[in-house]
Amino acid sequence: MHIMYLPRHIDNALLAWKNSSLRKPLLLRGARQVGKSSSVRHLGETFEFFVEANFEKTPELKSLFEYSDVHLIAEHLSAFFQTPVVPGKTLVFLDEIQACPAAIKKLWFFKEDYPELHVIAAGSLLEFALQELSGYGVGRVRSLFMYPLSFDEFLLAQDKGGWIEEKQAASPEAPLFEALHKELQQQFRTFMIVGGMPASVRTWIESKDFNNCADELEDIQHSYYEDFAKYARNVDPYLLRSTLHSVVMQIGKKFVYSKVGANFRIEEVKKAISLLVDAGIIKVVRHSAGTGIPLGAEVNEKFLKYLYLDSGLLLRILDLELGGADDIRRLILLESEEELVNKGGITEMVVGWELVKYSTARTQYDLYYWENLDRGTTAEVDYLLARNLKVVPMEIKSGVSGKMKSLRMFMNRRDLDLGIRSSLENFGKLSVSDNENCKERTIEIVPLYALSNLFPISTT
Repeated sequence: MHIMYLPRHIDNALLAWKNSSLRKPLLLRGARQVGKSSSVRHLGETFEFFVEANFEKTPELKSLFEYSDVHLIAEHLSAFFQTPVVPGKTLVFLDEIQACPAAIKKLWFFKEDYPELHVIAAGSLLEFALQELSGYGVGRVRSLFMYPLSFDEFLLAQDKGGWIEEKQAASPEAPLFEALHKELQQQFRTFMIVGGMPASVRTWIESKDFNNCADELEDIQHSYYEDFAKYARNVDPYLLRSTLHSVVMQIGKKFVYSKVGANFRIEEVKKAISLLVDAGIIKVVRHSAGTGIPLGAEVNEKFLKYLYLDSGLLLRILDLELGGADDIRRLILLESEEELVNKGGITEMVVGWELVKYSTARTQYDLYYWENLDRGTTAEVDYLLARNLKVVPMEIKSGVSGKMKSLRMFMNRRDLDLGIRSSLENFGKLSVSDNENCKERTIEIVPLYALSNLFPISTT
């Protein structure tokens, strides 16, 4: 059965790599089942020949990579798959490469000794394998990072590319026309429930049934647990599950390690968190003072939040192991825009991942937030962005009931001219002034469905 290919932004980066004269072996990194193999196979269609070696499905191939000569390895792969391996005409794809550390190490020999051959490797839990390889080939291998589908990719999968163009042409000065704004609102609500895992998105397109999507997501969640049993040998699986559950329950809040369980030491929990981050299953959001660029120069490691990989997967965990997610689904689908945005860590989580997904695939985008640490006052800005060498604060807030006190406090303290409010409102712009000097500051309203507008359209 032919599986529908979902176009991905990374396709452009892969084509650029193929055509580059400065090409290095490529390592495609990301959590399991985010679409890495499908994208490489799609690229393979642009070559005359394609060889795919999967070290989990065909473990006997590992022995080939004990050879020191990469030309000999290529010859053996050609014989095994009965496919010519010809520089410039063949794409060699080494999948699930974390299962064969010797193959990871050989990537840099391909760069040194056989640079004209196109070689891509992909794998999940790669960081676990890389940590065990001393002197990993920095400078000889290029990495690209891949995630579940963004909202724009979700629209593209439904042949709604025209809507993407319309919203990218819109701005605070030129909002979208109301009918399309309403359609995109509803699509974003659906995206929050379906999530961006390719299997779930395909199922939604084919069946329009959230329950069918949930079955696919359950399979993916189980595959993650099985991965840990294989590759995280030094950590108690129960601790990993408990930590993951705690991350889910603390979405949008400063993470409190002691909430994972009284039976676990904080150091054990920190190790489990580190493994989940390395696996790409959770993402850290660090507290920054936000006085200037780079934001990472003023991080307070005592204040950390964690985002789970995907909203669809998060809802499935709530269903399976924490007593159901029906109330959250109802909130997402039926509540007013204000209720949805103001109630929720899940919206904040989706926004964080959208920021990551629209950044360049060449590096892992770092997320920061700000919290007022002065005693007696509470204020928090959901995300701090860097734009034109300036800090731009961003709040996920409804305009109807949210007064943006935290955003305005931060802008006043840092004397910033521009802030962003992201909600399910249409594009817009507000002028606000503080009482002290009546200086006017601008708050741009960027809809949740248009976060890609904050990033330049890039091929990498």
